[in-house]
Amino acid sequence: MHIREMLAEAERTGKPSFSFEYFPPKTAQGVQNLYDRMERMYRFGPKFIDITWGAGGRIAELTCEMVVQAQTYLGLETCMHLTCTDMGQDQVNDALRKAYKAGCTNILALRGDPPREQEKWEVTDSNFRYAKDLVSHIRSSYGTHFDIGVAGYPEGADDNKDEDLLLDHLKEKVDEGATFIVTQMFYDADNFVRWVGKVRARGITVPIVPGIMPIATYASFLRRANHMDCKIPDGWLEKLEPFKNDDVAVREIGKTLVAEMCRKILAAGIRHLHFYTMNLAQATRMVLEELEWMPSPDQPLKQALPWKQSLGLGRRAEDVRPIFWRNRNKSYITRTQDWDEFPNGRWGDSRSPAFGELDAYGIGLTGSNEQNRKKWGEPRCVADIANMFVRYLNKEIEYLPWSEAPLTSEADLIKDDLIDLNKRGLITVNSQPAVNGVKSSHPVFGWGPANGYVYQKAYLELLVSPDIFPEIKRRIENHPDMTYYAVTKSGSLHTNAPSEGPNAVTWGVFPGKEIVQPTIVESISFLAWKDEAFRLGVDWARCYEANTPSRLVLETIMDKWYLVNIVNNDFHQPRTIFEVLGDLTVPDLDKVPTAPATTNGVHDSTNGAHDSTNGVEASAVPQ
Repeated sequence: MHIREMLAEAERTGKPSFSFEYFPPKTAQGVQNLYDRMERMYRFGPKFIDITWGAGGRIAELTCEMVVQAQTYLGLETCMHLTCTDMGQDQVNDALRKAYKAGCTNILALRGDPPREQEKWEVTDSNFRYAKDLVSHIRSSYGTHFDIGVAGYPEGADDNKDEDLLLDHLKEKVDEGATFIVTQMFYDADNFVRWVGKVRARGITVPIVPGIMPIATYASFLRRANHMDCKIPDGWLEKLEPFKNDDVAVREIGKTLVAEMCRKILAAGIRHLHFYTMNLAQATRMVLEELEWMPSPDQPLKQALPWKQSLGLGRRAEDVRPIFWRNRNKSYITRTQDWDEFPNGRWGDSRSPAFGELDAYGIGLTGSNEQNRKKWGEPRCVADIANMFVRYLNKEIEYLPWSEAPLTSEADLIKDDLIDLNKRGLITVNSQPAVNGVKSSHPVFGWGPANGYVYQKAYLELLVSPDIFPEIKRRIENHPDMTYYAVTKSGSLHTNAPSEGPNAVTWGVFPGKEIVQPTIVESISFLAWKDEAFRLGVDWARCYEANTPSRLVLETIMDKWYLVNIVNNDFHQPRTIFEVLGDLTVPDLDKVPTAPATTNGVHDSTNGAHDSTNGVEASAVPQ
């Protein structure tokens, strides 16, 4: 989506919106930390983000990689900065090609600052002397695919303080095809409003987006203001200076000052603010809270579908997915990235029959063995593993091997039931409660256009011991409304589904639209997910030394237990799916497995068979 369309929507509705800027970190760990932070800040509700350009070499490549990550995996509409600094035409074209292939539709075209080792900016390619040349090149090469932003300078540029000359340059950039303006950071709202008036007087009508720098610490505030030669409004230093050594107090005072500046800007008719986050969340979040812009039960974050959409090339129209990857969005996108088409309207012939291989980057368990042991401890029995899932349900830990995101409030409706299942040894990998026609604006379950209604069937996905699987199978098959799929890591598929076709487990009814069915259960994708689910468990087991209780209990679960998904097709009955599983408990939950005794490297056995109890190999007892 083009930024000018987002800005026009804010103008039309009168509802303010905002966006964030990030820059490429210098280390690999910093990059991963930033991706995690960007995903958390996604939940603040920005309309888009932008990513600064690192001129030359690895940093320039990283900018392009971050655009791919944000668009494709995080579902964030992204604007890529692009500068003339150290850039020839081939490099510019390569960067634009990568942005296009990432699904990016917005570019911020800048002249750029000189490299640190140069005092003055020098032309690298005569075709790109000024930002207007870059704008012209993008427009002539890609037509209207990219929305093109340019920089505005309410307080003058580093090397040019002539306001009239800068306005002439701004007009030239817009005349070449720029469609929106983003300003440098400033704190003087009155001067910004005055400058906007002069911009409009020059006949420049494209939207203007003010750049807002939250105050994180006193030292960083002064450093950035001095570096950008920003005027600091009267009274600000007097309020901040007495607390300059107290970062918490500075942020509290700073949020009030910056929020008041934002209100002045909004009162002047601007409807969108762009926050320079400096890759940090807290100071920006505090300003948004002060403005009462953060999502809340009264002001929920709107989403088009019940899962996070990818904005990668060709995926914007995708609107159907299997529920199995509900908690592993990135993995699903990676495993389907080579499909020629993505399901739109129905799960049918448009999809590829093949899911990507499991050895692709980002599909297996992340983190080092040491990190994962620290995160999940050292379980010694099934009860310990079940307790870890209970801790996840109680939000005491954020992630599980099968869930790359913290638990959402949707689970609150069935939390007690899920905890009960886990305490009885039925390990809940995935779930959703039944929902019978809540408004699409509902703060927890809502999605899609306004004035619609959304529905869900109760769904459970569990790891089930072979000791109780036959009884679970019997109960489900005797119930007229329940369908299931079940499979072991190497076994055949069990199911009572009437066909191999998809079973919609989430759907919505909206004015003027056909029924939307964005989440489904079906056999082919379940078998693809099965391989991944067991692979994650095996990866987790390998975080522990061979023959340790942790390794043994996890390997036994992966080798012998069933992965089972259950759907109650009567969405009017939210409790039935739990009642069917009532009173079932896995035997010997607290039993700690031990490695078989060996003699000269050979397992001690009788008639070649290991003694086995409840699917956990017991130690041989010498006779």
